[in-house]
Amino acid sequence: MGLVSCSVLQAITEGNTIKTMQTISLKLPDDLLAELEREARTRRITKSVLVRESLEAALRGRPRRAASCYDLARDLAGTVKGLPRDLAHNPKYMKGFGE
Repeated sequence: MGLVSCSVLQAITEGNTIKTMQTISLKLPDDLLAELEREARTRRITKSVLVRESLEAALRGRPRRAASCYDLARDLAGTVKGLPRDLAHNPKYMKGFGE
């Protein structure tokens, strides 16, 4: 996939088709914006190109997996006081469960 210069927005070429890119906006804290500007200036590329590269690396560079129940509730694990220490693995607590 190559980049083609247009008068206002860059376009992506896919074979013999040119697609214009969509525009989004986002809010960044001042320190992250300063770091983005510094890196773009150092590499002599636009902030948009740097953001696209970073998103591609973050989203396409890692394997995707569905979040488990544990992942979603990780911050809650072990926070309820007064329960038995062996609640998760002692079969006696499963009596009548699901009936």
